[in-house]
Amino acid sequence: MTFSGPQQYPTELLDTTMDQLRTLIVVHEAGTALRAARLLGREQSSVQKQLDTMNRTFAALCGEELVLKQGRGQDALFTATGEALVGLARRTLDAWSDGVHDARRRLGRTLSVGSTRYTLGFLLDAVERVSEDYARDHVDLKVTHVRTGDLFGKLRAKELDLVCGSVVVTEGHEEELLASYDVMEWRRSGLSLLTNLPPDRLPGTSFRAGDLTRLPLVISTRGLISRFLTSWYGPDYRQKLNVAAEIEAAHYGFELLRSGVVSGAMLVTRGIGEAAADGRLPEAGGLRTVRIVGDVGPRTEVLVGVFTRRGERASAPPGHPLNLLWDALSRESGPWWLSS
Repeated sequence: MTFSGPQQYPTELLDTTMDQLRTLIVVHEAGTALRAARLLGREQSSVQKQLDTMNRTFAALCGEELVLKQGRGQDALFTATGEALVGLARRTLDAWSDGVHDARRRLGRTLSVGSTRYTLGFLLDAVERVSEDYARDHVDLKVTHVRTGDLFGKLRAKELDLVCGSVVVTEGHEEELLASYDVMEWRRSGLSLLTNLPPDRLPGTSFRAGDLTRLPLVISTRGLISRFLTSWYGPDYRQKLNVAAEIEAAHYGFELLRSGVVSGAMLVTRGIGEAAADGRLPEAGGLRTVRIVGDVGPRTEVLVGVFTRRGERASAPPGHPLNLLWDALSRESGPWWLSS
């Protein structure tokens, strides 16, 4: 069977609905028409009727039914044709969903933005500035927490349209890293230590990165800190450093040090170190801040700012929700100590 254009599509195929495709996918995932019906909030007979219709349609078109009935209580048996068309159904619905989302985003009907924890306040202040415009234009705004390591990935996948957060930039690789993005730079900085070690063990207000091997360290297992350590000491930095504890969240590290369970120094961004020293981070109260001087490896910095896909702001009119929020963020001011 060959098709030379849209007008040649068989009638049976054109009568297949997206709802039927969804039902086929849910039955495949749930195993039976009964469980699929519960997930869809329908009667089992309705689901079974759609399956029977698709079986007749594709038996005529392909020569094989999609789903074979099994004994009572047993999962449905999908034929080779059924398995192939379940995959096609997923891709079809995903493509349509993505297309609709792209159209809504282009027309300013929806905007998805993300923020790391320590930049959320600035994002919310900017959103407040544009809230009346968004309400007037019925903009569907979605705000999502994003981890630093996922920032660019979510922009590339078009899961988010704008992100407030931090990335690590290394001398010689910055242009390549940021080539695909518009960047509003708020601040660049290095790292600090938060420590419960006494001054005779860790004296002064600064410490060389090259001497970190002499300290018991609390380090994050992912994100900005690991990128710094990889840049300074290589991918096997754990073997070169004295790692007293590995953590996933900064607050866990604060608790370890404040409790005295671990005696050492925790690597943090300079913004967090400054916030702790100024009393703006109560959960780190009682810990001393020591600035790290980067004297090993290539120059490495934390870049805090706003990121969008390159070219999208320029292609949209000034009143587009993306441009309105970008402009609002550009007017934000304050202590740019925030980092993630």
